[in-house]
This record gives sequence, structure tokens and C-alpha cells, in this order.
Amino acid sequence: MSKPSRFTRGKGLLEPLLAKLRAQQANALIPSHLRDGRILDIGCGSYPYFLAHTVFKQKFAVDQLPPSEDGRRLNIKWHTLDLNSTPRLPFEDNFFNVITLLAVVEHLNPNSLVLLFQETYRVLRPGGVVILTTPAAWSDGLLKLMARLGLVSAEEIGEHVFAYTLPLIGWYFGRAGFEMTKLKFGYFEFMLNMWAVAQK
Repeated sequence: MSKPSRFTRGKGLLEPLLAKLRAQQANALIPSHLRDGRILDIGCGSYPYFLAHTVFKQKFAVDQLPPSEDGRRLNIKWHTLDLNSTPRLPFEDNFFNVITLLAVVEHLNPNSLVLLFQETYRVLRPGGVVILTTPAAWSDGLLKLMARLGLVSAEEIGEHVFAYTLPLIGWYFGRAGFEMTKLKFGYFEFMLNMWAVAQK
């Protein structure tokens, strides 16, 4: 398959590298024994770069955009859904081994986020994990500068509605029903981004 022409909806010199680093970080956080089941990538973009670069028995995607031509060639079950207006997932309880939200939560209305996290808890099987990445709150100004310089997608950065800290992400997971003792957090990309893993 040819390489995707876009990694995000905008353009940025570093976007291909950042997509690769995000995918590597998420893949490193997935326990190998969970890969024999289903994964859902929420907010994957029209070309689901991460899903194209991870190994799972079954792959599912949710995004507000339909898949691109490149995305349609992948063996992914796609659901087009605007999670800001409808933060409900069209899946049965305990359906997924892994759910990922990579560079997504910063684009969502914080009022919708509690409901979405509750939905991820509902559709995640016991022992499964939710993995998310999001920019560190302090990096907001730097990202805006990088967007002006054409290094990252100005369109994507312009759509950031909220900046999170790790304690706040933990609070959202707690509101959704995840136990605090089953949460892990960290930073990557020179502390510009954060990752979190929540196990059900």
C-alpha cells in the first residue's frame, strides 16, 4: 500500500514523525496477551496511522470523518461519529481488549469527556486497558508557536479546546469507574506529551 499523503487534517513538517512516535509509544504500552482480541482507536483521523501500524486480531475505528481512500484499504471496521455531540460508543459491553485515544481528548468538550470515559469503561472487557496520549498542559504555547512556523498542523492545534494535566486525566478515569490503583502515567517526546493507561 502507498504511504498516506496526510497524517492529520492539516499540514506540518513534523507531523509524520510525531504520528510515528505516538504509535510507538502506544504500542509499547499494550500488553502482548491482549493483542489476540479487539482494539478500538477513537479519533483515529481519516487515515488511521496507528491502527495501520499495530497488530491485533480485529481492529475498529471511530472518527468524525469517514476513512480516506488509503484508510478504506485497511481491514478496519469503521464508525463515523461526532463524539462531542454524541459521546456514546455503538458497541456492546465488555467488547474490546484495548481502546486507544491518541491525541484526541484535547479536541473534545470537557463536558463530553466524562461520558466518553464511562463509555470506554463499559465497552472494555475486564483486564483490558484504555491508553491515551495528550499534550502536556504547559506545552500549549509552544505548540501554537510550532503551528505558526509550519512544524505542526495549525488546523489541529487550533482545534484544541482544553489542556490537561495527569492528575486531571486521573480524575476523569476515576469518574468513569476505573480504580486509581490501576492507573499508570508518564511523559514522552521531551515531556511535551503525556500518556496514561487505565486497566479495567
